[in-house]
Amino acid sequence: MRGRSGGPADPTGSTAEGGALGGATAVAPRTSRSRLLTYVRTPRRPRLWFEILLIGFSYWLYSQIRNAVPQERTVALRHARSVWTFERDIGLGVEHAVNHGVDAVTWLIVGMNYYYATLHFAVTVGVLVWLYVRHPARFRPARSVLFLTTWLALVGFWLYPLAPPRLLPGAGFIDTVRVHATWGSVSQGDLSQVSNQYAAMPSMHIGWSLWCGITLVALARHLWVRIAGALYPVVTLVVIVSTGNHFWMDAVGGAVCLAVGFTAMRLLYGRWVYRLARHPEPAAARS
Repeated sequence: MRGRSGGPADPTGSTAEGGALGGATAVAPRTSRSRLLTYVRTPRRPRLWFEILLIGFSYWLYSQIRNAVPQERTVALRHARSVWTFERDIGLGVEHAVNHGVDAVTWLIVGMNYYYATLHFAVTVGVLVWLYVRHPARFRPARSVLFLTTWLALVGFWLYPLAPPRLLPGAGFIDTVRVHATWGSVSQGDLSQVSNQYAAMPSMHIGWSLWCGITLVALARHLWVRIAGALYPVVTLVVIVSTGNHFWMDAVGGAVCLAVGFTAMRLLYGRWVYRLARHPEPAAARS
């Protein structure tokens, strides 16, 4: 029978059964992680009441935290001067010329003031509603990209307070909302006392508009909708610069936050969020 016995003795002295049990123990955490990933990645229809509460609460919390960030005027102005100096040193300090050029056309700058005050929220909510109705299984991953982008912005507001161009003394920028007496800016009147004036970096007008644009370009069926989606962040960039609310570098910050959001969801779901299933799987298929 020599040579036909079991394998070589276990140097740890454990039995074959013990080894099997140890293997099962080692596999268990991986199995749990696998099940969790499977659960997360399984397409499901979002619950309307939960999503409304989540979006409303998140926007309220975002506003509260954003406005609670320390408003360090001296630091914010120093940062603004540094950004403005850097842009001019590399030959891309275009904000002053754009701000004054567009302000010379009254109807155009007034329209941009209202665009800045209203579309930032209205278009984003509209795209979320469209996603919920037309692409229910993609809604949660795409919504999570937007949420993560927004929370990253809060970190930016805290770590790098930055004054917008219109508040930079001696730079000659025009505060177009104040000059043309248009409504809608939380930086004017009594609201300016409770709103953080120095939360310009990163620009969430760009972060949100880019999210809307990418979503529409990736998923919309009609060509004109995809074109509108592609133009929306471009027009938004022109607006935030023309109204003196942001440097173009703030837009870069917003784009970086969005890129991190998309990357995180790509890692979590294992693929580009807009390549996930459009509709939830039937219950029979999941079982």
